[in-house]
Amino acid sequence: MSQTVCGAQAGGYRVDMTIAFIVAACVILLILGFLVPRLSRGPQRGVDRTLGVGQRAGGKAPGPIGRFFSKSFGTSRKATNKSASTGRRGRDKLPL
Repeated sequence: MSQTVCGAQAGGYRVDMTIAFIVAACVILLILGFLVPRLSRGPQRGVDRTLGVGQRAGGKAPGPIGRFFSKSFGTSRKATNKSASTGRRGRDKLPL
């Protein structure tokens, strides 16, 4: 029987939940950007602001760890912003 460290399972679960949150935020912003382009900017700013706080806090960690934490939040910010803008651009291209 193999033993597992309690923190390893809990840490993996948190990472999965974080990834699921970012993916869900991207999908929601994409749909909002497509359906209601003007109203999608508020939620986009909210997600951007939340991830920005995490990015700044992660950047305060020392050395390469700080760059790693900051980069992961920055990449998530970029993905959510790109998702919302893609939804708005798709709406602009519709012949309505």
